[in-house]
Amino acid sequence: MSTPFPFTAVVGQEDLRLALLLNAVSPAVGGVLVRGEKGTAKSTAVRALSVLLPEVAVVPGCRFSCDPAAPDPSCPDGPHEAGNGGMRPARMVELPVGASEDRLVGALDIERALAEGVKAFEPGLLADAHRGILYVDEVNLLHDHLVDLLLDAAAMGASYVEREGVSVRHASKFLLVGTMNPEEGELRPQLLDRFGLTVEVAASREPDQRVEVVRRRLAYDDDPAGFAARWMDEESAVRQRIVAARELLPSVRLGDGALRQIAATCAAFEVDGMRADIVMARTATALAAWAGRTDVLAEDVRQAALLALPHRRRRNPFDAPGLDEDKLDETLEEFSGEGDEDPDPDGPGGGGGQPPSSDGPQADGGSGAQPEAGDGGEPQPSGASSGEQSAARASEPFRTKVLSVPGLGDGAAGRRSRARTEHGRTTGARRPHGALTKLHLAATVQAAAPHQRARGRTGRGLVVRRDDLRQATREGREGNLVLFVVDASGSMAARQRMSAVKGAVLSLLLDAYQRRDKVGLVTFRGSAAEVALPPTSSVDAAAARLETLPTGGRTPLAAGLLRAHELLRVERLRDPARRALVVVVTDGRATGGPEPVALAGRAARLFAADGVASVVVDCESGPVRLGLAGQLAGELDGTAVTLDELRADSITGLVKDVQRRAA
Repeated sequence: MSTPFPFTAVVGQEDLRLALLLNAVSPAVGGVLVRGEKGTAKSTAVRALSVLLPEVAVVPGCRFSCDPAAPDPSCPDGPHEAGNGGMRPARMVELPVGASEDRLVGALDIERALAEGVKAFEPGLLADAHRGILYVDEVNLLHDHLVDLLLDAAAMGASYVEREGVSVRHASKFLLVGTMNPEEGELRPQLLDRFGLTVEVAASREPDQRVEVVRRRLAYDDDPAGFAARWMDEESAVRQRIVAARELLPSVRLGDGALRQIAATCAAFEVDGMRADIVMARTATALAAWAGRTDVLAEDVRQAALLALPHRRRRNPFDAPGLDEDKLDETLEEFSGEGDEDPDPDGPGGGGGQPPSSDGPQADGGSGAQPEAGDGGEPQPSGASSGEQSAARASEPFRTKVLSVPGLGDGAAGRRSRARTEHGRTTGARRPHGALTKLHLAATVQAAAPHQRARGRTGRGLVVRRDDLRQATREGREGNLVLFVVDASGSMAARQRMSAVKGAVLSLLLDAYQRRDKVGLVTFRGSAAEVALPPTSSVDAAAARLETLPTGGRTPLAAGLLRAHELLRVERLRDPARRALVVVVTDGRATGGPEPVALAGRAARLFAADGVASVVVDCESGPVRLGLAGQLAGELDGTAVTLDELRADSITGLVKDVQRRAA
C-alpha cells in the first residue's frame, strides 16, 4: 500500500482542512463537498484524512463491519451476539465515476441462485464504506442511477438490494466526501443538499506559498515514507486531538442564544427545508469541541454558516456561489446577546475555526480566504474590433419544455431523449455480450426449459447452463448535446433580437443543468467562426460566455456551419453515443468570399448526410422576406421557424416536427 501524503503537510487550504476535521470529530455533520479548480490538493487532502481517523471496533469475520457493541440485527452475515470485537483502521472507499450499479450496492451470484437456490451475495462499496468514508472524485459526473442509490443509502443509513426475488438489506452509514470542478458541470440539487458542508478551493496566488507547495511535493515524491516520517509527530498530535474532541462532543452545550442565531441565519438566507439548521447546529458544536470548549460561541455559528449554507441558499443557477458576509454579520449581531453569556474567548482551545497549522515558512501564508470560483478563469471573446457593437444582455430566462432527438439512442444516462440503457423499463431480452448485468428471468427459464430431460434433471431444481442466461434489454432516457450556431454579424446586431437569442440559450442551459445534458455555442461574424461555448453542462461558465458575446461585421454562414460540423466530429470521438440537436439562429444571409450562399448550402448538406437533427430559427425581419433561412433548413433536412416561435411551447412543437419528419 502506498504511503499517503500527510494531512498536516498540506499547505494552506484552511477551510478545506477544517471541514474535513469537523466531520472526523462529528460524522453526523454529514460530509463535505469540495468545489474548485484542478490541481488544488482536493483529492490529496481527502485521502490523507483517512489515516487520522481512529480505529473502529468490528465483529470478527463480518463483511459488513458490524459494531460488536450494537450489531445490526438484519446483517446478512448475522445474527451476531453483542460482545468484544476486533479493531481495524477506518476505511476510505473510493467510488469511481464509471462504476456499475452492482459494484456500488453489491452483486448476486445469479448462477448459484438459479441452480442451487441460495442467496449468494457479494457486498459492494456501500458495505465497504459502512462506518468509514465514501469518497467520490468528480462527483458531478456520476451517473444519475448511482446518484439515486447514494441518496437512498444516505437518507436511510442502509442499502437495499431487490433483484429477481432475492432481497438483501445491510447497514450503510458513511461519511460522504465528494470533489468536483464546477467547470465540468453542476451537481443535482438533491445530492448537493446531502453534503453537510461545502468548501470552495483555489490555488494560492502568493509566490512563497506556491514555492512551499512544490518543495513539499517534490520531497514526498522522492521519498514518500521518509517524508511521512518527518510529519509523524504532527499527524499524531492531530489524531489525538480528534479523539479528545470526540470525547468532549457530548458535553458541548448549544445554548438558546446560539440556536436562535442559527435559525435566524438560515431564515435570512432563505434556505430550503430544515436540514441547514440541523447541520449548522452540529457543525457549531463540533467547532466548539475541536477548540476544547463546552460552549458554542458566536464565532462558531459564523464559521458554521460559511461552511453549511453556500450550497443551500436559494439562488439562480447563474448566480455565483457563496454568502454575503456583511448580511451574515448583521444577522448574527441582531440576534446576539439573547442567550447565555460567552465564556472567556482566551480560554482553552480558543479559535475553534482554525485547522492545525502545518510547519514551514509559508505554511500559513496569506489570510486563507479563497477567491470566488471562476475569478480570472473565463477567456474573453476573441476578434474584437472597433466596429463591433457592445454585447447585448440576455433576456430573462424562461422555462422550456423538453427538447428531444428523434429515434432511439444509446447515449449516456440522462433525462431527455429515448435510449437503450442499463436502467429503465424492460423491453426484451438478448444473449449477454460479456458479463451479465441484468438478468431477464422469464427469458432465461424459457431458454433452459426445453433441455431439462437431455441434461438429466431429476429433482425440482432447474438445470441452468451459462448459455441459457439472458440479458434484459431496457429503455430509458439519455442526455444529448444541444449545439447552437448563432449569427452574430451586423445584420443580427439588433439588441432586442440578440437579447432574445441569448435568453433562449440560457433557458436551455438551465434545462440542461437539470437534465444532465451538454450545450454548446458556435458564433460566426466578420470573417470567421469561433466556439464561444465548448460543449458543457456548467451553467455558470455558459452564462459568463454568453453575457460577453459581441456582434458586428459580415456574415460567414458557411464558416459557422463548418466549425459546428467539426465540433460535432470531435465530440463524437469523445462521446460517440451522445446524439446532437443543432439549432442554427440566422436570417439565412451569407456574405464574404466567393459564392457564399452556395458554399453555405454545401456545408449544410454535411449535417443532412450525417443524419443530425437540425432546426433553423429564422431571424429575418422587415416587409420584404427573402426566405433564405427556409432554404437553409431544406439543405439541412431540418425545420425552419421564426425567432418569435423560439420561446416555450413553440420550440417544443418544432422538435416534435423534427421527430415527425424522421418517422
